[in-house]
Amino acid sequence: MLRRVLYIDLGKKESWVEERDELFERWLGGTGVATQLLLEECPQGVDPLSPEAPIIFSIGPLNVLFPVVTKTVAAFKSPLTGELGESYAGGRLAMAMRFAGHESIVIRGAADRPSYISITDDDVKIKDATSVWGINATTVGFILREVETGVGRRSIIRIGPAGERLVKYAGIIVDTYRHFGRLGLGAVFGSKNLKALVISGTEDVEVPDPGRYRKVYNKLYGIAVQTDVMDKYHDIGTSININILNQLKGLPTRNFQSTSFEGAANISGEVLADDYLFRKVSCAHCPIGCVHIAMLKTSFASHHEFEIRKVSYDYELIYALGSNLGVSDPAGLLELIEACERYGMDVMSTGVVLGWATEAYERDLITPQETLGVPLQWNNIEGYQKAIDHIVGMPNEFYAALAQGVEKASERYGGKEFAMALAGNEVAGYHTGPASIVGQIVGVRHSHLGNAGYSIDQKAAKKQLKPEEMTDAIIKEDDSRGVFNSLVGCLFARGVYTNENIIDALGAIGIEKTQEDLDDLGNRIFEEKYRFKRREGFDITEIKVPRRFYETITTMGMVDPGTVETMLEIYRERRGW
Repeated sequence: MLRRVLYIDLGKKESWVEERDELFERWLGGTGVATQLLLEECPQGVDPLSPEAPIIFSIGPLNVLFPVVTKTVAAFKSPLTGELGESYAGGRLAMAMRFAGHESIVIRGAADRPSYISITDDDVKIKDATSVWGINATTVGFILREVETGVGRRSIIRIGPAGERLVKYAGIIVDTYRHFGRLGLGAVFGSKNLKALVISGTEDVEVPDPGRYRKVYNKLYGIAVQTDVMDKYHDIGTSININILNQLKGLPTRNFQSTSFEGAANISGEVLADDYLFRKVSCAHCPIGCVHIAMLKTSFASHHEFEIRKVSYDYELIYALGSNLGVSDPAGLLELIEACERYGMDVMSTGVVLGWATEAYERDLITPQETLGVPLQWNNIEGYQKAIDHIVGMPNEFYAALAQGVEKASERYGGKEFAMALAGNEVAGYHTGPASIVGQIVGVRHSHLGNAGYSIDQKAAKKQLKPEEMTDAIIKEDDSRGVFNSLVGCLFARGVYTNENIIDALGAIGIEKTQEDLDDLGNRIFEEKYRFKRREGFDITEIKVPRRFYETITTMGMVDPGTVETMLEIYRERRGW
């Protein structure tokens, strides 16, 4: 198996390939390799939106070869937090990179005009994108699909106007329905005048022992299609969690003022599946089909003339623009999601920013003059649509502040106590207890996906766990996900890819590892990420928890600030910090 890194310098209009066997042998692939390349390529203290700030894409050794190992990791310096940026996307990108023969791609510099990168195997071209600059992310995909080759083994990733305008939580659309959503990679693309990346390949993938490989593959495929994840996420999708978390008092509502939403049933996964579901799609080489696409039919003329739009949805999007904004109309919710898709915005950050802005408007911290007459009110879908337009357009100081993220906006206008971010990243849709809070603080990307603290809370709600036990569970998950994200697998398949099965799968393609090897690798990857974070100024002792977290009931009851502080102290002690 080739272990190659493709380097592209936008400023110099050059590209070259290096074989980096030692890098992959030590760090496996995926996030392990991407972190090392980021440490190599990113100058200390660099502006995340400067030409010197790199973008890294990386896949792992199991991508394409085994089911549900579908992700690509992007590593960069986040313009939102100023430290480690790490995001994951499914779709076809990992497949395209594998068939093009590149396990990692490093993008340096900045183009002198709007451009996009076209990669077919080793053939790399930097092409003019002036004609599509300013066009929404959805339409750009349709255009590039017509002009670029490689159908079937091709991936098209692109930004919308939010990335071009350097909204600090702009994301990237991947193959229409998947995303590098978090921490502002879209703005980094925009700063480089980079509209899109199109990659396709014609190479084949060989395995050293086809018989052994086939045996392991069949075992893992069988487990994947028989697991409860197959039924749960294929049928309703992650949006099944709306009703569940609402019942558990863990569903953030109206900017975390409550954790149960009276309109939850109206925007639940069950209602969307019954009334709006158009189709289900899968990432390349995944049998689950968790990506749910709604059909939104809207009238645009009085004589029964309609527009049909296809909008992907999942739990996090419904929380962010639904319950968190008091929106209970499913069609209105889909309108807001679709607006973020067109602009290329992180829906979670957008929802949290709008939630803070709505409460600040209620409290008279913000005036109608600053909102340009837009009524920021719960469940006001038209007002929120106009606000999203203005965040991207930045017509005044207020909307320019919103484009910087909720922490920056609250520093300017007040309301820090209800600005729902941890370590600079707008929080996910779980208010389940202390492990969720601590998990997002200590997680390498300050995301619920770093260690699933919310899941630990739910276990603790059924069987009481001490702070030490919850903290140890977070650390164990921190490290194990470093290995899993080096493969790079979908987190829905965590139950399929146990350590034993990971060892078997790697062995089937000629990579021999032991349990001790995996444990050591996970810990080393975590520490390397924190080396980058600390280098860029992150200090865990400086993180402030917004007071709102302690004012609202959770799945585990009211959270005691002392419990969070105790868990953070235990965490630092366990890590040897």
